[in-house]
Amino acid sequence: MQIRAAVLRSSPVAKPYAETKPLTIETMTLAPPGRDEVLVKIAAAGLCHSDLSVINGDRPRQTPMVLGHEAAGVVAELGAGVDDLAVGDHVVMSFLPTCGHCLSCLDGRAQLCEPGQKSNGAGTLLSGARRLTCDDGTDAYHLCGVSGFAEYAVISRRSIIKIDPEMPLTEAALFGCAVMTGVGTVVNTCQVKPGQSVAVVGLGGVGLAAVMGALAAGAERIVALDLSPQKLELARSLGATDTFLATAPDVVDAVREATSGGVDHAVEMAGSAQALEMAYKITRRGGVTATAGLANPNARISLPPVHLVAEERTLKGSYMGSCVPPRDIPRYMALFRRGRLPVNKLLSGTGPLEDINAAFDKLDRGEVVRHVITF
Repeated sequence: MQIRAAVLRSSPVAKPYAETKPLTIETMTLAPPGRDEVLVKIAAAGLCHSDLSVINGDRPRQTPMVLGHEAAGVVAELGAGVDDLAVGDHVVMSFLPTCGHCLSCLDGRAQLCEPGQKSNGAGTLLSGARRLTCDDGTDAYHLCGVSGFAEYAVISRRSIIKIDPEMPLTEAALFGCAVMTGVGTVVNTCQVKPGQSVAVVGLGGVGLAAVMGALAAGAERIVALDLSPQKLELARSLGATDTFLATAPDVVDAVREATSGGVDHAVEMAGSAQALEMAYKITRRGGVTATAGLANPNARISLPPVHLVAEERTLKGSYMGSCVPPRDIPRYMALFRRGRLPVNKLLSGTGPLEDINAAFDKLDRGEVVRHVITF
């Protein structure tokens, strides 16, 4: 079938993107779904810094590639072997397919699925296939097995979570990355307990979801740090008890003083080595510092190893919020329906596919939390 999609032809691309147009809207051929694959009519796809990092070269990927990894839609066609979904089902996609039988999956750590990581690295679906062809006959690559910046996508069944049809699809898309990663880092990776203190460094969509997750987990003190006063204000409306401008002089000392020596858990969501070092410095003795921000692969941090021993500190990575998507996404959506995760407040705006480059400029400048492309 013929579809319209946003294609990245090369990377990195100079800014402003509204002028250089790294993503071109092209007519492509989408092959039918193969075994254990599903054709999904995309309804909504969020713009995330992980997409931006492919455009700016921080995360090099194969090209040509259709970007978009945070998406929701409606099942349009089932491939052979898919018997637990039906045409018309509403679904949200996870940005990592989980095979269910590798050692990581069997250990309950689906976020580390080895075949899923391999296929994502290769720019293919879980089967190893590519279903997208450009109008010049070139096969295109898939981003994270989703490629949601398109009218339709063929996706592995292992990337798909069926959801309640009453869930608005625009908000549902955010659960595939921002909410899953942000809330999951707090709940799964850090295992925050009621009454503890949490700091979130970096208040994009993932960071603000972490603020909401900390509140839902019962954290007593929720500290938010960012470069933007507007995002600090939004964080307060979502449950932050203390906010600090990350560029303020002696901000680390100020946080440590305000929290009597630091927080129990500090999570870094900015994708910056400097932000991670800040998160580590504001963590108390015996506390946990976790990072879910994807920094440039060449970035390095400098930390005194003696603290890990003498202060029994923990430094952890969190990928996909340490989530098992079919388990956790329905749980988080249930909290949304009960008003405990107001994900709709993360939505800065929506727009058509044709405006995607200008929307990425706004994301790059920090002017939006989550902009969603709607179809």
